[in-house]
Amino acid sequence: MSAPGNAIALELDSVSLTLGATAVLDDISLHVAKGEFVSILGPSGCGKSSLFRLLTGALSADRGSISVNGAPLSSKPEAFAFMPQRDALMPWRRIIDNVILGLEVQGMDRTEACARVLPLFAAFGLDGFEQHYPAQLSGGMRQRAALLRTIVQNRAVQLLDEPFGALDALTRAEMQGWFERRWSQAQWTTLLVTHDVREAVALSDRIYVFSRRPARIIAEFTVPGPRPRLGHAPSAEAVQLEAQLLDTLLTQTGD
Repeated sequence: MSAPGNAIALELDSVSLTLGATAVLDDISLHVAKGEFVSILGPSGCGKSSLFRLLTGALSADRGSISVNGAPLSSKPEAFAFMPQRDALMPWRRIIDNVILGLEVQGMDRTEACARVLPLFAAFGLDGFEQHYPAQLSGGMRQRAALLRTIVQNRAVQLLDEPFGALDALTRAEMQGWFERRWSQAQWTTLLVTHDVREAVALSDRIYVFSRRPARIIAEFTVPGPRPRLGHAPSAEAVQLEAQLLDTLLTQTGD
């Protein structure tokens, strides 16, 4: 967990969003400290992904403010690296060219971009696959390539929108464990949207729970216990927290 007193990397203050006639977000206030891993849980369709669209500039809030490292988001338009639900690799580009894409968009030339990312291929389990195409890789390897593409952009905050949700159960478990180990080493500042309560408890320092649309924050939990959590029997505190989260989410289902 990020140490107490760590600077706030991302802060939303009373953010609301309406799309057409639909209120999507209602007075959302949350923060992520530097080096902290924070997850957002909530019912399907509550507006979690719309929040990420706000952060990446695809949408504009009706009210409230968003700041990154103490400055308004408007002054830091490239503060976030975003990883969507699916790997979104371009099938006609080799893996190396997919991974450096974000750097090239930033204006970095190919030679410099390759020099930055190639030393990281081994750590991401992709050594020897630089010249392969996405179709030649497993689902887990494609997700690792997508994560590497996200991380090398060196943004203030990593936004992960259900990055493992499209994987089969075994691959998802392997990727979660792999990601937990990498995060523990690198301490990336991370905001994760997920539907998976167990994933949120295993990976997070803190968890926000959203209500049904229009989304409000109805609960905030600090995750107890040391890391690593995956691959070990869950602690009694973790089991209790999972139950609390499920109970909270169940209040948002039905009529």
